[in-house]
Amino acid sequence: MTTEKTLVVIALGGNAILQPGQKGTIEEQMANVRTTCEQLAQMVTSGKYKIVVTHGNGPQVGNILLQNEAGKAVAAPMPLDVCGAESQGLIGYMIQQTLHNLLAEKGRGDIPIATLVTQVVVDEKDSAFQNPTKPVGPFYKEDEARRLEREKGYHVKEDAGRGWRRVVPSPDPIEIFEKAAIRQLVDARSIVVASGGGGIPVVRENGGLVGVEAVIDKDLAGERLSVDVGARIFLILTDVEQVKLHYKTPQEKALSHMTVADAKRYHAEGHFATGSMEPKVRAAIRFIEAGGEKAIITSLHRATDALEGKAGTTITKE
Repeated sequence: MTTEKTLVVIALGGNAILQPGQKGTIEEQMANVRTTCEQLAQMVTSGKYKIVVTHGNGPQVGNILLQNEAGKAVAAPMPLDVCGAESQGLIGYMIQQTLHNLLAEKGRGDIPIATLVTQVVVDEKDSAFQNPTKPVGPFYKEDEARRLEREKGYHVKEDAGRGWRRVVPSPDPIEIFEKAAIRQLVDARSIVVASGGGGIPVVRENGGLVGVEAVIDKDLAGERLSVDVGARIFLILTDVEQVKLHYKTPQEKALSHMTVADAKRYHAEGHFATGSMEPKVRAAIRFIEAGGEKAIITSLHRATDALEGKAGTTITKE
């Protein structure tokens, strides 16, 4: 009798691909991706799990935007949605090649792996479009930023004393447009890399899709992916082993388990920092409330242990 494998969506944090202080060379990124894929390979070869992988793209799409800026005199710069698509391809390439090589070393090179350029539908009436908040791309001097504001219609803001940057909307993800294709690939025993960097934000227009200049939070997009492909577990990998209350204070307390009610209470009390742990906890809550079995937040190096209940913070309904 064959045991049905559990479908897990794994959301990789930025440290899975690029470590703080690194330049971002392909050699550095491939070395980091190999460490990451060793964990993924363990999950696959355990025989217990089917996996869909999603990931961040901040440094990579940032570099693409810098390249746009540096080369604009000789090559037409691309809009943000196209840059997002480029980053999905380059990161997916690193993951799928490295994971294949590791599985081949373990005698499982027969498992298909595919990266899917993924569009994520957002609402053109989302309030985020009236209040852009997400910094992207290079730093500018104020006069250059103001010129871009006038000539290109960019929204610009001063960023923590470091210079001026473009800011774009961060709308809520509604639907993973390629969800049926992802399900078909998973059903055909493929490992799928999808919705990288929060996905390419698109809106519906005249019966079709149109890309928009925005960035979707990767954790919230990961939750949407998990629900849309019918995952039982949503595994969020970051740079800390467990969610903590009173983080970096003498009262700091690590949590091995939270119910949704606990998580909502701690969230309301302000325990989770915006831009780091807060969207991860919010995504976990959404996943459970949408019918998911459990969400887990842990560090990259404890991923397989966390799936076995030996590490991380597990969030469940009760």
